[in-house]
Amino acid sequence: CFLSLQKREISNFDYLMYLNTLAGRSYNDYMQYPVFPWVLADYHSETLNLTNPHTFRDLSKPMGAQTLERKHKFIQRFNEVEKTEDLSAQCHYCTHYSSAIIVASYLVRMEPFTETFCSLQGGSFDVADRMFHSVKSTWESASRDNMSDVRELIPEFFYLPEFLTNANHFELGCMQDGTALGDVQLPPWADGDPHKFILLHRQALESDYVSAHLHCWIDLIFGYKQHGSAAVEAVNTYHPYFYGDKMDLNNVKDPLIKSTILGFISNFGQIPKQV
Repeated sequence: CFLSLQKREISNFDYLMYLNTLAGRSYNDYMQYPVFPWVLADYHSETLNLTNPHTFRDLSKPMGAQTLERKHKFIQRFNEVEKTEDLSAQCHYCTHYSSAIIVASYLVRMEPFTETFCSLQGGSFDVADRMFHSVKSTWESASRDNMSDVRELIPEFFYLPEFLTNANHFELGCMQDGTALGDVQLPPWADGDPHKFILLHRQALESDYVSAHLHCWIDLIFGYKQHGSAAVEAVNTYHPYFYGDKMDLNNVKDPLIKSTILGFISNFGQIPKQV
């Protein structure tokens, strides 16, 4: 399959779906939903230049290391964890790049994800300012501004324009500046058209730049930089509870601790199986 990718016999999209399936990710499980990368860093230009390397996200780094300042903050967090007997608690990130709430928040304008999101939120929508309302602001949060946000994307960002519109007219609330939430705000280069956004975003995924660098992101999410010394060096370690396949819950005798671990995984995400 990798040789087919190198020869451009299959698309980058199809290859990523293949890897997600191998790693146990499925549309049927919000906790292990297929994960896709942010591929762009330009959400402000009037036109999208797919020949300019600066248009793209650095695929060799996790979302927590997209800026030097943010990377150093996470390294500092890792180094400052008190050296107790439980060294496994030492990690860069206590949140995850894919979880049920992240998936539902992206797709909240479509059923059955609306109901799922409200269920996960205790029966109602979230505070409007925290809802997914803008591609640009979500990128800035996950790549730069919010130390508890390292989210990646889902496959729908590359083929499904409908999830970007509030066709069901849900009352999603108003932001602090008085803006009522409706359709997702798109980058200028999309001209307010969800179909154009999806078209250009898919072209970005299949671009020469992404094709040449996608293997770096795959190493982080599905490959050898997932855990161990390679993950530490890559600033890519997560709370040990996220590594579900590395934990033997049968050896956890305390039911409260076991329940905590399972709740942690279901609410905050799970690392894909290494492929």
